[in-house]
Amino acid sequence: MDEPAAVPHDPYAALRDGSYRWFIASLGLATLGLQMQGVVVGWQVYERTGDPLALGLVGLSEALPFLALALFGGHAADRMNRLRICMAAILGLVLCSGLLWAFTWRFPAGPLAKAVWPIYGIIFLTGVVRAFYRPANMALGTDLLPKALYANGSTWRVSVFHGGMVAGPALGGLVYAWRGPAMAHFLVMALLAGGLLGLFFIRHTPRPVAPRQGSILASLGEGLRFVFSQRLLLGAISLDLFAVLFGGAVAVLPVFAREILQVGPQGLGALRAAPAVGSVLMGISLAHLPPLRRAGRTLLLCVGAFGVCMIAFALSRSFLLSLLLLAASGAVDNVSVVLRATLLQSLTPAHMLGRVSSVNQVFIGSSNEIGAFESGVAARLLGLVPSVVFGGCMTLLVVAATAWRVPGLRKMDRIP
Repeated sequence: MDEPAAVPHDPYAALRDGSYRWFIASLGLATLGLQMQGVVVGWQVYERTGDPLALGLVGLSEALPFLALALFGGHAADRMNRLRICMAAILGLVLCSGLLWAFTWRFPAGPLAKAVWPIYGIIFLTGVVRAFYRPANMALGTDLLPKALYANGSTWRVSVFHGGMVAGPALGGLVYAWRGPAMAHFLVMALLAGGLLGLFFIRHTPRPVAPRQGSILASLGEGLRFVFSQRLLLGAISLDLFAVLFGGAVAVLPVFAREILQVGPQGLGALRAAPAVGSVLMGISLAHLPPLRRAGRTLLLCVGAFGVCMIAFALSRSFLLSLLLLAASGAVDNVSVVLRATLLQSLTPAHMLGRVSSVNQVFIGSSNEIGAFESGVAARLLGLVPSVVFGGCMTLLVVAATAWRVPGLRKMDRIP
């Protein structure tokens, strides 16, 4: 008997779903705005203080409320309408960006023109909103697709997310340099409003919610126990956590742009965008390729390559070489993010996606902000370049330790 013909790989399978296209469009606009906001706030704070530690405090201001509330956000995503949570959260982000615009526009001079505490306060509120937005957004994207399209959907989601990271920082740096921070914050507010509008076109049927048994704390504990019972998932999350915590240099890029490479806010926008350029190119390549083999080994190698790129970036004195190294770091990071997201979606029951996603966000999402604080403190204590070299070396140590302690991850061929 003849074997059935192999089904050709469709790189655009997830995007053929109308609701998922609107979901991706909303995510892209929101990411574009938030990444633009990151550059504007970073340059604004550094201009006012001249202190790299102040940049780390921006990340800490957002991470603290996120860490405190993310698990509750995951519980809400499993108990309530995920689409409505996303709508309410993006509305909150619009209001926060409006506050940044109003403060910057209202106080261009005088004593408050050099103050940064109002910016820290608004970023704190942003962290509160993100604690509910991220788990609901992750779970909503999974709800919209069948399991067979999780990997393809994750590839496009990560690519669009990093596409926003390409355009957002570049646009933020250009608008800041040409029209000032107030106009930049206003544009951020408009982009986030566009992301909110896109959600209204999504057709989403909420799944039935079983009656709650036990307290909220018991529900949160169930999500934590699930993650810690899955060694492959826990290993992948921990790997990314420590790599981002030690290996990232995004928080101190304003210092590199101003003091080392001397390229100003326009150059800062390019530096912030470079990792996302590499990620988008890699994402497009992954979408057109069949599922990866030797997925665990690939994950470890990509995180190790990320650490090497950070070490080389710290030692670079060429703007072009720095851009290329950051782009390479984004390319290998894309592979690890797609593999981890697909693993999480495949292993997690649908009724626990919100809580497990929130645990993942506590590990990964907050590591960006905590990593920003760590980068600022390390730059103050060790010096700018040695601190980034140290972080890259720590990333390589984390990869080696994970490969040793979680052999199942190293040996994993295909994602279950």
